[in-house]
Amino acid sequence: MLSFWEKKNFIHYDYIVIGAGITGLSTACSLKEKNPKASVLVLERGLLPTGASTKNAGFACIGSLSEKISDLELLGESKFLQLIEDRLKGLAMLRKRLGDDNINYQNNGGFELELKRKPIENGQMEKLNEVLKSIFSENVFYAFPNLVETFGFNSEMVSNIIINPIESQIDSGLMMQTLWNYAGILQIKIITGADVLNVEESNNEVEVSVRTLSDESLNFYAQKIAVCTNAFANKLFPQLDITPGRGQILCTSPIADLKIKGTFNFEEGYYYFRNFENRIIFGGGRNTDFETETTTDFLINESIQHQLEFYLEEMILPGKKYTIEHRWTGVMGFGKNKFPIVEKISDRIAVGARLNGMGIVLGSKVADDLSTMLLM
Repeated sequence: MLSFWEKKNFIHYDYIVIGAGITGLSTACSLKEKNPKASVLVLERGLLPTGASTKNAGFACIGSLSEKISDLELLGESKFLQLIEDRLKGLAMLRKRLGDDNINYQNNGGFELELKRKPIENGQMEKLNEVLKSIFSENVFYAFPNLVETFGFNSEMVSNIIINPIESQIDSGLMMQTLWNYAGILQIKIITGADVLNVEESNNEVEVSVRTLSDESLNFYAQKIAVCTNAFANKLFPQLDITPGRGQILCTSPIADLKIKGTFNFEEGYYYFRNFENRIIFGGGRNTDFETETTTDFLINESIQHQLEFYLEEMILPGKKYTIEHRWTGVMGFGKNKFPIVEKISDRIAVGARLNGMGIVLGSKVADDLSTMLLM
């Protein structure tokens, strides 16, 4: 039962954003930056952001060579270049809003491992570099086979290293903490433990029904709402083309004399790893069990975790001593279209979701477009 004071001060807002991940908080911040007088509430079903924003590996990237070859074939040149530009713009917005030091942004470059059992077709790198020259003034991808030995990889499994100097890495937890703090400075209210069950639009407002941690039902009201729950957005709007994809991740103990620095991937980006100080964070393998990993359950897939351990021991860190200290999963949103969903469901409801595993670089751009749409 709500008191008079609670009804007066906590229930009604100009805007409600559902989801406190990078897209949701960035949308809320963008709304306040563009309209400082607006009242904005963010509702998050978890005690911490639920999904992938604090559960990813911290890649700030445009994508690997083999992934981009696939994207170019799928999208065509015009849409392919637009997607690259959107990722670059989104990352620039994130860096400008929060500052590089506050997200531990490091431009250490990106490296793709070309596996001997799965070589990249001749001429593909040159073709892609030529296409990308309309955005970049020089080649983006370079082959450096000598780096296989430099990084200490197993040369019986890895034949070549493709460098992309644009790729960077961040501290995802620090980034989200900074974004959360910035939202507080803007006087954005954030309520966690609020599982949104339903949204219902009337002529004058939108009613958002919430189940709290104490299993109580509570209704909030806003003039307009933004749904930014990525893989979980079709819980409210089943018609959306969004398929969840779970990512398995592990993190090693500190490793003596670690030579690996930067972001690394192989098999079209389905496997990815990076250093964090002198540890390795390694994730992926969803392509080996798509059916099981098409889920919103945050469970460990032992088979994929064992596969990650195999690649660590045999290919990435042969002969190194370490233990696995952390394991976790995150849930991303994918679809048939490689572009995010940024659209109005109705006059008062808009959705920003389906970031296809690129939330760090796309979240701020999606948020900016979504806030502009809501302010119209």
